[in-house]
Amino acid sequence: MKKIFPGLLLSLLFPAMLAAENTEESPRKPLSDANITGHVQDAATGEHLPYITVVVKGTTIGTATDGTGHYFLKNLPAGEFVLEASMLGYGTVEKRVTTTSGKTIEVNFVLTEDSERMDEIVVTANRNETNKKESSTIVNITSGKLFSAVGSSTLSESMNFTPGLRIENNCGNCAVTQLRINGLEGHYSQILLDSRPIFSSLASVYGLEQLPVAMIERVEVIRGGGSALFGANAIGGVVNIITKEPLRNSVTLSNTTNIFEGGTADFNTSLNGSFVSDDYKMGVYLFGMIKDRDSYDRNGDGFSDIPKLNSETAGFRAYYKTSPYTRLTAEYHHIHEFRRGGNEFDQPPHMADIAEQLNHKIDGGGLKFDWFSPNNRHRMGIYTSAQNIDRDSYFGTDKNPDAYGATDDKTFVAGAQYTYSFHKLLFLPSELTAGVEYNYNTLHDKYLGFGRDFEQTTHSTGFFFQNEWRSEKLNFLIGGRVDKHNMMKNVVFSPRVNVRYSPTEKIGLRASYSSGYRAPQAYNEDLHIDALDNKVAIIRLAPDLKPEYSHSLSASVDLYHNFGRVQANLLVEGFYTMLEDVFTLEKIGEDAQGNIIKERRNASGATVAGVGAEAKAGIPGRFELQLGYTFQRSRYDEPEKWSDDVTPQRRMFRSPDHYGYLTANVNLTRDFTASVFGNYTGRMLVQHNAGYIERDTERLTPDFWDMGLRLSYNFRLTKHLRLELNAGVKILFDSFQKDLDFGQNKDAAYIYGPAVPRTYFIGAKFAL
Repeated sequence: MKKIFPGLLLSLLFPAMLAAENTEESPRKPLSDANITGHVQDAATGEHLPYITVVVKGTTIGTATDGTGHYFLKNLPAGEFVLEASMLGYGTVEKRVTTTSGKTIEVNFVLTEDSERMDEIVVTANRNETNKKESSTIVNITSGKLFSAVGSSTLSESMNFTPGLRIENNCGNCAVTQLRINGLEGHYSQILLDSRPIFSSLASVYGLEQLPVAMIERVEVIRGGGSALFGANAIGGVVNIITKEPLRNSVTLSNTTNIFEGGTADFNTSLNGSFVSDDYKMGVYLFGMIKDRDSYDRNGDGFSDIPKLNSETAGFRAYYKTSPYTRLTAEYHHIHEFRRGGNEFDQPPHMADIAEQLNHKIDGGGLKFDWFSPNNRHRMGIYTSAQNIDRDSYFGTDKNPDAYGATDDKTFVAGAQYTYSFHKLLFLPSELTAGVEYNYNTLHDKYLGFGRDFEQTTHSTGFFFQNEWRSEKLNFLIGGRVDKHNMMKNVVFSPRVNVRYSPTEKIGLRASYSSGYRAPQAYNEDLHIDALDNKVAIIRLAPDLKPEYSHSLSASVDLYHNFGRVQANLLVEGFYTMLEDVFTLEKIGEDAQGNIIKERRNASGATVAGVGAEAKAGIPGRFELQLGYTFQRSRYDEPEKWSDDVTPQRRMFRSPDHYGYLTANVNLTRDFTASVFGNYTGRMLVQHNAGYIERDTERLTPDFWDMGLRLSYNFRLTKHLRLELNAGVKILFDSFQKDLDFGQNKDAAYIYGPAVPRTYFIGAKFAL
């Protein structure tokens, strides 16, 4: 692989470099001196709006208004273009302009606040930029405004506030979180970074927890099968993390300090900077975050219920515009994380009664080359990305000196995508997209003291295509993807069909079918070693493990209406997912060393069905209210056995039938904001392994509702320097689990409540 990688990289980049050379303006060529200047104002107040994005559509040209709300685009190509001004929270405005060499024209914009963000642009729906309202697929967006409102420092703290999504803690010793979409476990979801599947099966759980929100522009979520566009593991849905692009010079320094009930501290400090050249041809966004958290013992038994955590995250995203129609983008991130749970934290892990220790070093990055034709009918992107993970770990009980392990994980992705816009194909204008993608992963996991030396190499090649017919009232999309995975005998075809019909501007009706699959390979959850009954539990794959397939149906109604000044939106969606040969875990006994063995095997099948609703209302600039609720049933087709002590069960574990959320923001003054937020989790069935208790059993948990409050004030220290102070409380009702196990024989996997107890926080942010 080390020998192949450079060749693949060069083969991908050579066409890009050639195109850049052929399209780049010669430095000796006279400048056009075709310029556009202007300002952007708020429609209600007339106030000039700073930091509004202004772009020339179909090109790489763009800028942002300065602190006074003015912008300047210089040396543009001559011709007719569409100029677009946009910002989160405002409606998008487009204007057609004609540029002429040697002339400067003035183009001003007036933007209207839009609390429901009807004009947001999304890319995850079809791999191309699409107006959210006009997309044939429902895409939920989480962005900076929500990050601030709920007081989050990392991505995992914000994902509970999207319909159908839940973040849960699935281990009391290591506190690794997972994202559930429509009740399905974390490994059913495909995590993307800037639309690329860079996170391997080993790293996907860490991508949400260690990425600082300061580096994220927005997160796009699609529920239901997404393999037609993004390949394997997209059964539950797709989470696409869109990182920030540098548009102006800025620096931000922030700190949030969380204090758990009982005094345990959690510190989060981030530093970010954006730097752009005077001609806007080059830019870089730098980000970094340090997180430091002490261990937390809820029941006072001397064993942690939340582990000690130290992490550092750093990286950048940069671009170079080789011409008005070509751009090269580079991204890199480094994550170093140390976490340890158990007891005796001042001793080496093998001197503790229980210790789960993970030390991760994750390095990843990518390159992408984009090309647009001058008439904006052709678009092409070539990309490559890679990630390397080194993990040192210890999973042991009773001061075992042989419980040390090491894991090496490497991922490589390369692909190309081409899009052509038809003025009319058959009956409507349409957009054809086709591409190819190659994924490679090699994994080596060693725990010689437990007799495990596991190696896994996976690679797949996928070809995807789709055509979407578009009009104001009707969208019709048909597409599919063909994958050849080395761990699957047959080629996999994943189709998708999406339809949107809008009888009026205020009504959107959608229906969709999609499919997905998971290869019979090991995932992070399978490499984790649990501490149970003063023993360790090891997961192994059944020798006859088969692929898992899914078929997803959904239908939705999207309604918009204004009640005077109040803008409102109601979305109701029904979903149905059928799983074939679904993966399950079953205890099958102990090995010669006394380790508990759990086997990953296939069940007969399962269905997940339900209804989700999301309601939004707000007065622009005054308040916003958002509510979400999901009712669902997650059931195996046949009763499944996980332990000899328990009657086989059809109900899926850790999947409540009812859950929801709310967020509310009120601008008390121009600079003073109050936010209220909360999550509801209904009753769910969880496993409770023997150890502290005598026999394996099941528990129907109580439901719980938790609220939070955040107050923030913005001080305008100078014309450009701002200071925000904020404070508040999370998990106000302190619904952290009350029936945790005690002592060395505890079941660390028996944890179902919020990830943290009642938490008080205070924060400060300097922005320049």
